[in-house]
Amino acid sequence: MSNLNHQSEDQLALRSMRRMNFAARRILIGGLGLGFTLRAVLDLAPTDAEVTVCELIPEIVEWNQGPLAHLAGHVLDDPRTRVLIGDVQAHLAAIDTAYDLILMDTDNGPESLVREANTGLYEDCGLGAVARSLGPKGVVAFWSATTSLRFEHRLSAQPWFWLRDDIPLIPGRVDAMHHIYSCSFSAAALGQREAA
Repeated sequence: MSNLNHQSEDQLALRSMRRMNFAARRILIGGLGLGFTLRAVLDLAPTDAEVTVCELIPEIVEWNQGPLAHLAGHVLDDPRTRVLIGDVQAHLAAIDTAYDLILMDTDNGPESLVREANTGLYEDCGLGAVARSLGPKGVVAFWSATTSLRFEHRLSAQPWFWLRDDIPLIPGRVDAMHHIYSCSFSAAALGQREAA
């Protein structure tokens, strides 16, 4: 987490909201961090949106309510925001309704986990839970510090379309990138054509 450079976290929200024509109303964010992804979502979301954030570590929520709240503009004070302290995987397993947009920023990506228990999120069982929790025209996006061929193979095994955006850490540079993996059952949402 960094308050000096959150370009790719901003892009995680912006590109995903754009793919939803800025109409996503039921939104799930896995991981709060310093609140920059949530800030970008709130800046773009409709006034009647419901943004659920799953954050495993209570102290991170406390930071965003207290001494670090100003960094992302007091995002937890926005009435559209609901914070659940707990594992996003457990939340996905417990719900029976669909989200329009799911943003996963829980780790440094599938190849560089912060928490070993998050492995499942990037494997077939976790991707299946995400797919079951996504609306038919919804979008899910995973933030990653690195590319991952294994993860790309797993994405290809799911019943959706996917693409990867490579985001410069600093605009204009090409030597340091973060990555966003976006998936949808709707090819049009990703700017792709349906197979004949």
